[in-house]
Amino acid sequence: KNYTEVSKMNIIDELTWRDAINQQTNEERLRELVEEKSISLYCGVDPTGDSMHIGHLIPFMMMKRFQLAGHHPYILIGGGTGTIGDPSGRKTERVLQTMEQVQHNVDALSNQMRKLFGKDANITFVNNYDWLSKISLLEFLRDYGKNFNINTMLAKDIVASRLEVGISFTEFTYQILQSIDFLHLHKTYDVQLQIGGADQWGNITAGLDLIRKLEGPEAEAFGLTIPLMLKADGTKFGKTAGGAVWLDPKKTSPFEFYQFWLNQDDRDVVKYLKFFTFLSQEEIEDLAKKVETEPEKREAQRRLAEEVTRFVHSEEDLKEAQKITQALFSGNIKELNAEEIAQGFGKMPNVEISSTPENIVELLVSTKIEPSKRQAREDVSNGAISINGDRVTDLNFVINPSDEFDGKFVVIRKGKKNYFLAKVID
Repeated sequence: KNYTEVSKMNIIDELTWRDAINQQTNEERLRELVEEKSISLYCGVDPTGDSMHIGHLIPFMMMKRFQLAGHHPYILIGGGTGTIGDPSGRKTERVLQTMEQVQHNVDALSNQMRKLFGKDANITFVNNYDWLSKISLLEFLRDYGKNFNINTMLAKDIVASRLEVGISFTEFTYQILQSIDFLHLHKTYDVQLQIGGADQWGNITAGLDLIRKLEGPEAEAFGLTIPLMLKADGTKFGKTAGGAVWLDPKKTSPFEFYQFWLNQDDRDVVKYLKFFTFLSQEEIEDLAKKVETEPEKREAQRRLAEEVTRFVHSEEDLKEAQKITQALFSGNIKELNAEEIAQGFGKMPNVEISSTPENIVELLVSTKIEPSKRQAREDVSNGAISINGDRVTDLNFVINPSDEFDGKFVVIRKGKKNYFLAKVID
């Protein structure tokens, strides 16, 4: 994957320009440090599911920027912390997963991360199960617990927000475990910076306190959080009516993924170009001008959709998504194969039909696409019905499902915009 040459700007200045920094500790010293040398930094993700969604992507895009600027990211998959669950952003306790489920998720997320960061590039994967599982209860209490003040822990937003409904001791100790992670990575690999979402500030600062207590006040370690991403209308970014937008192509097809970015609001698109693409400042400012002067062309949205789909999926997936988009726009769906039809029409109204050829009027009524035979005849006669991209006006027309798309689908269009995907079941 060829990204444009990294800007010569200091990485902290670049993140500031991209509005990608929410809070950070000792900004001046961190800016100096990244100029002086290549640093190691880390960000963690807990294996609570077997795919990340685009909300998870935000801190890792920042990690990628550090990697491109010559620094060394450590990706921590929380095989240990994932067995208990981070209380942040939740109103209730998590349901504990089995160890098998956690391991399955660890493997799936590791594969996703390798795809995004490159297999053998300047990057290291670690799993906190490797060290957390070796700590005995007495060590945990004596070596670590002694360094945490309950009053300070209670004051952290993550815990404070849960005190009314209650929080178990298990989830309460999560910030201690995350602090142990930062300490372990600092001592073992000289990791000096932890990056996380805005909700991780309490956990990150707890880790910095622990490092200073055990390693001495002069230990150089830093924290940086990314702002909570909100859309212009005030709602949370990354959720659609159909749920989360996943990175796993089986959960969100590359076509749906591409469409998600293509349909962004003019008020949000420049912010997303800064966050989710590796385009230069000049290119983004040029696209921002076009949003102002030629919003109807939606060039910024198209560029955003291209860049993010290529980064998360591949050039081939991007081309396929564009092909499906063009076919739907022009109505010329004959160019698509069965797999592309499944991607492009998967979320549209679905009906089931048998593989036996059937008269068009009968089929429209039996699938409830039309409410009555009278209405079906009227719509066919008026040219309002298309089958597999061809307009049909003959009331005696017989639909043969084996004609197109490997005999798996018949695409029925009623009017200009109403598509129905008829799936052939035997």
